[in-house]
Amino acid sequence: MQTRVLTGITTTGTPHLGNYVGAIRPAIAASRRADVDAFFFMADYHALIKSDDPARIERSRLEIAATWLAAGLDPNKVTFYLQSDIPEIPELAWMLTCVTAKGLLNRAHAYKAAVDKNSEEGQDPDAGITAGLYMYPVLMAADILAFNAQQVPVGRDQIQHIEMARDIAQRFNHIYGREFFVLPEVLIEEQVATLPGLDGRKMSKSYDNTIPLFSGGVRQLRETIMRIVTDSRVPGEPKDPDSSSLFTIFRAFASEAESTAFRLALEEGIGWGEAKQVLYERIEADVAPMRERYESLIARPATIEEILRDGARKARAIAASKLSELREAIGLRAMSSVTVNTGKARQASKAVKSPRFASFRDTDGSFRFRLFSSDGDELLLSKSFQDPKAAGAVQKKLKTLGGTAATLHALPLSLVLELDGEPVANTPDYVDEPTRDHALQYLRGALDVLAAQESEY
Repeated sequence: MQTRVLTGITTTGTPHLGNYVGAIRPAIAASRRADVDAFFFMADYHALIKSDDPARIERSRLEIAATWLAAGLDPNKVTFYLQSDIPEIPELAWMLTCVTAKGLLNRAHAYKAAVDKNSEEGQDPDAGITAGLYMYPVLMAADILAFNAQQVPVGRDQIQHIEMARDIAQRFNHIYGREFFVLPEVLIEEQVATLPGLDGRKMSKSYDNTIPLFSGGVRQLRETIMRIVTDSRVPGEPKDPDSSSLFTIFRAFASEAESTAFRLALEEGIGWGEAKQVLYERIEADVAPMRERYESLIARPATIEEILRDGARKARAIAASKLSELREAIGLRAMSSVTVNTGKARQASKAVKSPRFASFRDTDGSFRFRLFSSDGDELLLSKSFQDPKAAGAVQKKLKTLGGTAATLHALPLSLVLELDGEPVANTPDYVDEPTRDHALQYLRGALDVLAAQESEY
């Protein structure tokens, strides 16, 4: 049984060593586990809240995607996509907005901090605060709930957003009477490594103290490492490894034996310049092959784009099915499925052709059935059953199921119907996704008609 884990990557800035050690490397390692169904998305809609510079957004999307791929993210084993390539996400965000209490959003940390800052400066409380910042938690909830993610790795400052996503999901489930959404769990990595920057503080773009991962190449990496602040102890004078940024960074890349040797060298008085060279060489040993892959990728943006689009196709197959289910639930269903409440409704329904089942025996001796529309179009073809009674039992369930309750999963060009967690029937292949989505609505409508007829008898 796999656990679906979803990770968002904000597309602002250029990745540095702290990002690699604290987020990229452990996330990629976790994605390789057999029990994990990993989703990674480039949160470029979220980036618009933080930056209004189109060139920066564009460049950052390319650099960050290339970085994750170069660091070992395997798009064949994970679902890797751009948030902006999934139109179902903003659609879901609006649905969630319509059930989200304003009071819940008023309590969001980022919004409260901005209001407090304005108040301290004597400005209007909402000065400079965009609706994007205010609605950020709803968009984040849509990112998660569109895929029924079970776990979301976040820093402690993001825990509130996952709690809000749970609150919003529970509210939707309550209003519409069914468990449409899995409630996501926070995944906190207690042992996440944080690297010191050039000045000894936590490595962060906010402090302008970062060491680049790939930007500037090998020369920039060495020059930046050589600028790490150290104390005034001269060569030959013992250094304290436990208070040294050099040792902390070195240990994040080195084996236990290498770390022991470097510690001993510091204690025996290696000069800071020589120690920085040792650190540079150790980091470069890991970074060089990744940089080579990065530079190859960054020179072929069309390749990166195609990888992300392939990921988007996989992601949309899930999100489109979810949104179709939700549209039905909230009343945005096919008009042909609406039952008009008139005095003649019962008599009229008998005069209209209804969907019908046709059972048959396959060439291998197994039993199957088809569901046809009132116009004779094939809607479903069942799997094979060894027992005709089993095939009949499934038909009986489908006659009372109704379109809203049906679990339908979208494949690239077809649909799969599940009962009790097991696939029982498939639709034909359609020519494109819009046709498939239209067929999904039509099939739900047909199931509603069958259920309505069964309830009359």
